[in-house]
Amino acid sequence: MIGASLSRWTMSYFAAALLALLAAETLMASGYGFPFAELRSVETLFLVHLVALGWLSLLMSGALLQFVPVLVARPLYSDTLPLPALLALVAGLIALLGGFLQLDGRLTWAMPLLPIAGPLLGVGFALNLWNLGRTLWPLRGLPLPARFVVIGLLSVVVTVALGIVFTLVLSGTTTNERLIQLTAAGVPIHIIAGLGGWLTFSAIGVSYRLLAMFMLAPDVEGWSVRAALSSGTLALALVILGGIIAVCHGLELNTLLAAAAVLGAAALAVYVFDVARLYRARKRRHMELNSRMAGLALASLVAAATLLAAALARGSLSHDVGAIVFLIAFGWLSGLGLAKLYKIVAFLTWLECYGPVLGKTLTPRVQDLVAESRAAKWFWLYFAAVWLGTIALMLDATAVFRAAAAVMLAASVAIIAELVRARCLVEVDAANRLPAGAHRPRLFLCVSQQT
Repeated sequence: MIGASLSRWTMSYFAAALLALLAAETLMASGYGFPFAELRSVETLFLVHLVALGWLSLLMSGALLQFVPVLVARPLYSDTLPLPALLALVAGLIALLGGFLQLDGRLTWAMPLLPIAGPLLGVGFALNLWNLGRTLWPLRGLPLPARFVVIGLLSVVVTVALGIVFTLVLSGTTTNERLIQLTAAGVPIHIIAGLGGWLTFSAIGVSYRLLAMFMLAPDVEGWSVRAALSSGTLALALVILGGIIAVCHGLELNTLLAAAAVLGAAALAVYVFDVARLYRARKRRHMELNSRMAGLALASLVAAATLLAAALARGSLSHDVGAIVFLIAFGWLSGLGLAKLYKIVAFLTWLECYGPVLGKTLTPRVQDLVAESRAAKWFWLYFAAVWLGTIALMLDATAVFRAAAAVMLAASVAIIAELVRARCLVEVDAANRLPAGAHRPRLFLCVSQQT
């Protein structure tokens, strides 16, 4: 990645995302939303969208702005568009959450916020899609990891479009019967397109490249990656395209979802097989903390898939779905996100600060920006709390879940403090911190465009 451009606003996306994570964990620890309220309650909608949009989508958007150029070895189309996109996404999220509070009667502001939220979120995602799409479009024969990202970007289009329809129906802006029908039955499609397509497919594509890069392993290519891409894409197509057609014609979704689950499980199995090959083929024999914690995130994904299969076999999916979604959101996606942030923040800070003087003077190593032994205990505490929370949800032990959420919050605060310390070069020996020609990074902004 030496010589690659640094995305100017990626740190700002990460900062906004982390604030949303802390807010969501605070709400869970205080007893707000599921399991203290019904799955379809307004409180749960508020919490779910704070996690999915505020935390995971902003995190993924910021990561893609930095790593799509790395995946395709060409600069980002525009370094200007990410800022208005971020502002639109944050404004849309605030409007959406405010709209939910209006539905709940907790906010009595006269202005209807839900119909405003949809277009704002649509504009924010559209700007980033245009930027990333123009970065990818000139290439022919995209690398396989980039094709996962393309499927993820197409999935977010569907996710946002369905979300806009839902806001129009819930706010009473439209009474179109077809859209009301889609809102009533299309929630599973919205969730699968968002968690499975947008977030998981994009995470898989980026992780194929990042795991190889950070562990000094050969890139995984060939039949297995193509098989994971093909089966996963077909699963999404069945759910999204087939599901929308089925809903519009009043047909049951169960058969489609079952077929998609089989294909999705096959894609997951091949992806796990590939990641295991990456770990075995690594040249860096001592695994860094981010790689070890990525393994725990992957284990959470496998556990979630196993729980899903068991719930389908027992006929208990309606009871266990909250625990499974929680494990996917916080064990797999959030766990992987925090683990990779720990490396990405240090790596980008190192590039930004010391890149201009590399080869001209002695500089610290990337590992000198972090203290892994101290951070490791916070990551273990985070994952332990997530797994305890999952078990608590399955056993309806709400008090235990609330305690687990409080521990997740404490661990997340500590991990974020480690990220801030890395960004501020606190761990670097004072004598070597800023050699001549290097400059101190800003907390939320990358000021160096080229290294």
